[in-house]
Amino acid sequence: MTDLLWPGDERAGDSFAAEAFWRAMVDVESAWLQALRPGDRSALAERVSEDDLGSVARAAEASGNPVVPLVALLRSRLQDDDPVAARWLHRGLTSQDVVDTALVLCARSTTSRVLAHLEDLTDSLAQLAARHRDDVMVGRTLTQHAVPTTFGLKVAGWLHGVLDARDDLLRLHFPVQVGGAAGTLAAAVELAGDPVAARDLVAATATTLGLDPAPPWHTVRTPLTRYADALVRTTDALGHVARDVLVLARPEVGEVAEPAADGRGGSSTMPHKRNPVLSVLVRRAALAGPGLAAQLHLAAGEAVDERPDGGWHVEWATLSQLSRRTLVGASQAAELVAGLHVDTARMAERAEAAAPDLLAERTGIRAVRDERPPDREQDRDHDHEQDPRSYLGAAAALVHEVLERAHAVDEEDS
Repeated sequence: MTDLLWPGDERAGDSFAAEAFWRAMVDVESAWLQALRPGDRSALAERVSEDDLGSVARAAEASGNPVVPLVALLRSRLQDDDPVAARWLHRGLTSQDVVDTALVLCARSTTSRVLAHLEDLTDSLAQLAARHRDDVMVGRTLTQHAVPTTFGLKVAGWLHGVLDARDDLLRLHFPVQVGGAAGTLAAAVELAGDPVAARDLVAATATTLGLDPAPPWHTVRTPLTRYADALVRTTDALGHVARDVLVLARPEVGEVAEPAADGRGGSSTMPHKRNPVLSVLVRRAALAGPGLAAQLHLAAGEAVDERPDGGWHVEWATLSQLSRRTLVGASQAAELVAGLHVDTARMAERAEAAAPDLLAERTGIRAVRDERPPDREQDRDHDHEQDPRSYLGAAAALVHEVLERAHAVDEEDS
């Protein structure tokens, strides 16, 4: 799958693609059928193929969701050689159970893939921060020169955000959705004989799918909004990296450069250009993410009755877009940082040239400390040519603190 309007979309593979969602819906039906009929060998996945996807998608408009035509197709394929399974198929479920649980399965898969890219990104950022922990550069606030800092500390800030995003993703839960027609489990109780046995069916289905058992959440959309929020916090962190790189890679700054690759960064008309394309595309994901998450929160706030009328339906494509765009951005950010070129000589040269302004804050601090009027000329003499490296505060210690956190993460993973 690829998207001409979202360059790099192929990096997401089949994550949240129509084919993946199709397979997930079939898996949900299969897991529930196995819970109803332990030892069932109907092998639903073998009864249909992705060649059937188009016809089911076209038929979905009649009912407003793809489950109704999918169930009809599965029953027709089962009828000849396993009529008992055909009768039991989908009994006790409702369309929302299948769609929501399939969405959760796709979300879990996407989360795992995003985390893999963040692991690579964390390793690269940690190496970069350690390598440049003492390399001085101009610190900038509100686009202007501020005080000296180090490139290592800037990278440690990137790393801090990525680690926060990783923690948010790891805290996610992926619950099964089984509630029946109106979230009461009435049909499941009828089939199983009592409420406890019905809840056992839900638990068995969750176990088969590797999901968390949960009460029905038809109109409580927290599982999806939490997932969306974690993705947006991820694109926030990635966007921070990309935005800094875009500024520092400007020709008039020239302190970093993206990794070179054949054919990347070119222009259709200007042969001299080497555009920072990876950073541009990562920033794009950061700009797009919040709006998509807002759409999901709007849908959650509009949930009504026992199944939302339109609010539920708008979630599906929105989740797909947000998931794929986050995954693509994470892949691109990992590649960007792994090959980032850093011009420490240019950083130091600019910091030294701007030293009188970069160290101006210290003049006022010393005046207060020593209880004397500020005298920049006296401070210039005292500072031995105003070396910016003499005013880095706790920068090295702060880098060390973030690196310790990153190393602790590595130890947990191992």
